[in-house]
Amino acid sequence: MAVAPVTGATALGLHSVRCSFGAHVVLRDVSLEVRPGEIVALVGPSGAGKTTLLSLGNATLLPDEGAVRVLGTDTTSLRRRRERRRVLSRVGTVQQQPQLPGSMLVVHNVNAGRLGQWTTTAALTSLVKPRGEAEVRDALDRFGIADLLRARTSTLSGGQQQRVALARLLVQKPDLVLADEPVSAVDPAWSREVLGVLAELADHGAAVVLSIHDIDLALEQVQRVVGLRSGEIVFDCPAGEVSAQQLAALYELTS
Repeated sequence: MAVAPVTGATALGLHSVRCSFGAHVVLRDVSLEVRPGEIVALVGPSGAGKTTLLSLGNATLLPDEGAVRVLGTDTTSLRRRRERRRVLSRVGTVQQQPQLPGSMLVVHNVNAGRLGQWTTTAALTSLVKPRGEAEVRDALDRFGIADLLRARTSTLSGGQQQRVALARLLVQKPDLVLADEPVSAVDPAWSREVLGVLAELADHGAAVVLSIHDIDLALEQVQRVVGLRSGEIVFDCPAGEVSAQQLAALYELTS
């Protein structure tokens, strides 16, 4: 594919990125731009590099080669604590397996999305008397779990924890959302609701990048689909233009 330049208007930009774990190359020569207001689905077989790409977006990983820019900042500069806090406070992440401290109350886990926007004093004070509790309750109510506001996260099911992580996005109001299989742990009936919330964040200007296995749901709910296979982008086009032939080739089993 042609390599698109990374521009200042890009929320997430990868330019000729290579990423590997030991001798195993996970991404090779990947270039991608996601702009504010876009909602982009990453699709492809297991091991294609989707989770690695998302990890580059929140600077959990750094590329071996090439450049990654998040909200206009090269991720290599995020080693500096102040710069990392400034940029990553504007990035919302949802993991396939939510990594929520089980000993904390749900209200505190939701408020964790705003820690980067608060002073240390405000964050510590909120552990005693939660800040913005009404907003947290409203966010949880979007996912039908407002009654769990004061529950210990360790008592929640996997699906409920995923909803807590999504509620955290609503109070954080990030400029970039990275969601790894956000509907994998929720009931099918809630899948469209979850993607609807992500689309709502995009409507308010956030760039949203998500990995998803449900192709039909992706084609129905997102603007753009990026197909990954063996660490390479094999297609990148509007959802309405993805063909059955492209999907068949994408998921064809290797010999």
